[in-house]
Amino acid sequence: MIMNFLSASNTAWAWPWWGILVAISVANLSIGGFIWYKSIKAGVLHDKYRLMMLVFGTIFVIIGSYRTVFVSSYLDQLAWFDTFFNSSLFIRCMAIFAELSYASVIVLTLMKISEQVPSVCGRPAPSKAVVSYEKIAPYFFISCLFIAQFFATSATITKIHVLFAIEETLWGLAFLAILPLSIMQCVRVFSFKENEMKKRMFMFRVMTVFFAAFCVGYCIYSLGFHLPIEYWPVAIAQLQMDIPIPEIRYGWQAIVDAFTVVDVTHDFGTWGGVGFMIWHTGYFSLCVWMTLFMMCGPRILNSRSLNGLFEGEKLVCSMPIDSIDDIDNNNTLITGNDTTVENNDV
Repeated sequence: MIMNFLSASNTAWAWPWWGILVAISVANLSIGGFIWYKSIKAGVLHDKYRLMMLVFGTIFVIIGSYRTVFVSSYLDQLAWFDTFFNSSLFIRCMAIFAELSYASVIVLTLMKISEQVPSVCGRPAPSKAVVSYEKIAPYFFISCLFIAQFFATSATITKIHVLFAIEETLWGLAFLAILPLSIMQCVRVFSFKENEMKKRMFMFRVMTVFFAAFCVGYCIYSLGFHLPIEYWPVAIAQLQMDIPIPEIRYGWQAIVDAFTVVDVTHDFGTWGGVGFMIWHTGYFSLCVWMTLFMMCGPRILNSRSLNGLFEGEKLVCSMPIDSIDDIDNNNTLITGNDTTVENNDV
C-alpha cells in the first residue's frame, strides 16, 4: 500500500511525510522542555555531568527539529523551500554543532557506564590494557567525528565526492572503535542479576543494548555497503572523469553558491527514494529519542520511576566486593564485604 502511494505520484509522498516529521519534532521539543523542567526542579544543574548532557542533547534536538522543517541535501543542494534558511551550507554549519553534540552525549554516557560499572559482577577488575582501551576509545570516537566535520563542510562547498567518502569513512571508524566497548559494557550491566540492581541499572541497561545494537548495525552497514558500494566507487569515478560530475568548485564564489543556491524539489526519486526516506526519518526520530533519554543523565538510579530519572545522585547500593575492584575516585567506597557507591553530586 505504501509503495503504491509512493509510485502514484513523484510528489504525493512529500507533504504527508514532511508533516509527520514536523509533528514528531514538535513533540520532541516538548519532551525536551519537560526534561529541563524536571531537572531544574530536582536541582541537578550544578552537577557538571547532568548539565552537559542537557546542553548537548538540547543542541542536537533543536537543530534536528530545524532540519525536519528545512529538509536539505548537501551535494546537490536540494531544498524543501526556496529560502536562505534552507541553504545547504547554512544547514551543514548547523550540523557541525548538532553532530558534535550527539557525539558528546554518547561519549559522556560511555564514560559514565565505565565509571560506575567497571567490571563484570563477581569478577576481578579488567586488565590494564582493557582499562586503557576504555579510556582511549571514546576520545578516538569524538576525534574522528570532529575531523569528519571539516571534510563534510569542504565537500558541500567543492562537490568533491572523495571528501564525502572520507567523512563517511571517519564515521565508520568512529563506531568501529567503540563497538567492543559497547558490547563489553552491555555484558557488564546485564551481569547483575539481583532484582534491586536491575531496577537501579535501568538506564544503563537501555543504553548498553542500544549502543551495542547500533554499533553492530552501523559497522555492518558502513563497512559492508555504505563505503565500498555507495561512496568510494562514486568518489573514484568522479576523479577519473575528464569533466567531473558534479562540477568541482573552488574559491569564494563556491562558498557563496553553497550558501545561496537552493534547488527546490519534492520529487521522490530526486531526493533518493526509499533509502533517503528511511535514513532521514530514522535520524530525526530514533536518534533524537535516544538523545532525549540521554538528556536525563544515564546513571545508576535510586529507584526505577519517572521521578527517579530526574532526581539527584545520592544512592547507596550493595554489590559483591569482587564485582568491582577498588576504584580511586570520589564516587566509590569499599566497606566490609560490600561495595558502597555514594554519589553526592547534587
